[in-house]
Amino acid sequence: MAAVPAPTERVSGGPAGVTMLARLALYLVLILIGLFFMLPLIWMFSTAFKPFVETLEPTWIPREPTVENFTNIFNDPSIPVLRWFVNSLGVAAAFTALVVLIDSLAAYAYARMEFAGRNLLFGLLLATLVMPGIMFLVPNYVTIARLGWLNTYRGVIAPGLSGVFGVFFMRQFFQSIPKELEEAAYIDGATVWTTFWRVSLPLAKGAIATLAIITFLTSWNDFLWPLLILNDRELQTLPVGLATIQGQYTFDYGKLMAGAVVTAAPVLILYVFLQRYIIQNVAMTGLKG
Repeated sequence: MAAVPAPTERVSGGPAGVTMLARLALYLVLILIGLFFMLPLIWMFSTAFKPFVETLEPTWIPREPTVENFTNIFNDPSIPVLRWFVNSLGVAAAFTALVVLIDSLAAYAYARMEFAGRNLLFGLLLATLVMPGIMFLVPNYVTIARLGWLNTYRGVIAPGLSGVFGVFFMRQFFQSIPKELEEAAYIDGATVWTTFWRVSLPLAKGAIATLAIITFLTSWNDFLWPLLILNDRELQTLPVGLATIQGQYTFDYGKLMAGAVVTAAPVLILYVFLQRYIIQNVAMTGLKG
């Protein structure tokens, strides 16, 4: 009489194989989607290393790779790329630090403090999120002009400090922190400021890192507002300065792509190093003892 396979063998032989195939198919689809979104980056890096005669050819791999485009933009005195890079880095860093500080303080007040009209005021702030940013362009420009901040970095940074997204993001996170932790600090004699600085803020490292990288990317890639405010070529940020590389009738795509690589490299490096840190802290914050 033939042996009947055990029930566990039949169960493990069928569904497990189907599950494995489904998982492989899912991974394949995700890889294809990832490659699709990476195509512009691949083309940018490829074109940056092409000689001028190859930049208009539809080839993914340069036949004669060269760093001439990078040499040209760094050695050309009319294209102060390093100066623009430092300007962008300074503006983005200062803007990020101020936004994180201001938004964290405001968010904690909305999350933990009781005051008249709190919910109404917060609702009005959230309503501004649905308004397109272009609506504030002229009022902000008039305000900066009357303050005498045109062609200054103060004029570039100040309007963005009134953003509401960071307040909303941090408020939601502070509300997820158990109140018992703060109440224990109050019992030990801590003030509101001490509780915020010593208890809530350390638990919000993941949220702060997430807000910081989003804010940094927004400032780093900003083009229109710095273009309107900064008239001095030496004060321009990297996106604005690189836009002047192209001529009126001709385009040197090699130089443009080399400049784009210089612009994208810090962002990609920042993302690679902070991605895991952000995910882990957002998942674990509030659960650590």
